[in-house]
Amino acid sequence: MSATTAGAFARSPAEVKVQRALGRRRKLVDELVRWFCLAATAVGLFFLASIMVTLLWRGVVALDWIVLTQEFQPTRYGDDSLPKGGLVHAIVGSLIQTSIATAIGTPIGLFVGTYLSEYARGSKFGYSVRFISDILLSAPSVLIGLFIYQIFVLPTGGFSGMAGALALAIIVIPVVVRTTEDMLQLIPNTLREAVVALGAPKWKMITLVAWRAALSGILTGILLAFARIMGETAPLLLTSFGNNILSTDLSRAMASLPVSIYQQANSGFPDLIEIAWSGALIVTLTVLVVNILARVALRKRK
Repeated sequence: MSATTAGAFARSPAEVKVQRALGRRRKLVDELVRWFCLAATAVGLFFLASIMVTLLWRGVVALDWIVLTQEFQPTRYGDDSLPKGGLVHAIVGSLIQTSIATAIGTPIGLFVGTYLSEYARGSKFGYSVRFISDILLSAPSVLIGLFIYQIFVLPTGGFSGMAGALALAIIVIPVVVRTTEDMLQLIPNTLREAVVALGAPKWKMITLVAWRAALSGILTGILLAFARIMGETAPLLLTSFGNNILSTDLSRAMASLPVSIYQQANSGFPDLIEIAWSGALIVTLTVLVVNILARVALRKRK
């Protein structure tokens, strides 16, 4: 090494001292941020664990076969001599409405998200659609319930299960749109170019390559949407309203777990409050089981 090169790499003691001080400062900031992140994680896990423990403690007490197979008993009202009621009418109503909402909202959200990712990149129309979708994603669910109440409940002359399913479908759409677009944008463009270079049309590239590559992310978005609508109460109070009998008629008022939980928790009777806790536990376990089964099926597919 020449003297000129050695002189270029030589540093004065003052420069070395400054570099060491900066290094210690960076390590200190890194440690502070790491501990802050750990503390925030611990706080979040504490509250999550508290909710789950309380839900299990209060929900398991009243959860039995009667709750899962019997209808609500409106004449009980705290009288232990009368037969205990259940939530089968609410369970069936929730399954019907959430299934229809998912079946309606998922394909719409999937195709809109695909359009934004594959056809509308950089266009003003695509920006407008994305902006509206983001507004729907953050809009209060009660506003969606009011919207369906105005355009569907009032013209048809009454509350109905179909109105509740439509309100929930509107909640599903923006969640699926956002996750579908984000997952498709993660796919490398070289993969798209390779498929098109082989002579495949764009629609076949999307359906056979892009969707398959983004399947896990799209499925996660659908599960997030399902988990959200399973616990929605406000839009159902304005659309399907709820009842205390087992009904599968979509043209009439239909019960649902969130509405039943809301009504029984506010009843003031300890036995009905216990059933409300068991209903909350059923909602949580349903979302958990659906997520586990979907991830297991996806893992086997991979």
